[in-house]
Amino acid sequence: MSGRPPLPHPLPGAVGLSHLSAYDWESADGVCGGSPHLHLVCTEAYVVTAGRGAVQTLSPGGYREIPLRPGSLVWFTPGTVHRMVQGGDLRVTVLMQNGGLPEAGDSVFTFPPEVLAEPEAYAAAAALPPGTGPTTEAAARRRRDLAVEGYLPLREALVAGNDGPYREFQRTAARLVREKVPAWRERWRAGALAAAERTGEQLDALADADPAHLADATAYEAAPTLRGGYGMCGRRDEYAVPGATSPYREE
Repeated sequence: MSGRPPLPHPLPGAVGLSHLSAYDWESADGVCGGSPHLHLVCTEAYVVTAGRGAVQTLSPGGYREIPLRPGSLVWFTPGTVHRMVQGGDLRVTVLMQNGGLPEAGDSVFTFPPEVLAEPEAYAAAAALPPGTGPTTEAAARRRRDLAVEGYLPLREALVAGNDGPYREFQRTAARLVREKVPAWRERWRAGALAAAERTGEQLDALADADPAHLADATAYEAAPTLRGGYGMCGRRDEYAVPGATSPYREE
């Protein structure tokens, strides 16, 4: 027995947490970085801890490239296409709203329209083999390249003042994830909603000068369950914290 308490509660606010080292693979446009994608219900934040780079975004406001350097804090709301760009040893801590939902599928890559049009083709292109070996690396690079292939025309059209392709991508993404929504709703109820409701109950108790919930006070600790996995934007360290990231199992 280690004497450590169990982990019945998610991280504060039921956020997801991981660490990313941006890919240094060169893309078709000469830029090194990750796989462009969007989330449909989760806001994502980058806290830059080392190195330099940028995040490219597509939104109704147009195309932006936001510099990233140590201490930078950048966040983007659902529907924002984002692409992490490597500028040199970029290291980012990622905070994700509704921890667990991205792992359950709240993300859609900017694959070309012909791939997005077929759910089976999309699923095959988005999937990676388990583990962290060369087979997984090659699949992650192919996935990144395919996402960039679809991303560049979206960006070009948006820069030219045509948001039609970007809007159509959003509509297609919504169709792709529609069947997953009931499962997402259950994760949200058990995670972020439950955390907010628990705070409400504690406030009600304190309004009556009742500190009973403080009897459960304790501290938790966790170490990364996976180091150097292949995420959407880069090599990913993750934690098997309830509600935050999926437990990693060696192949």
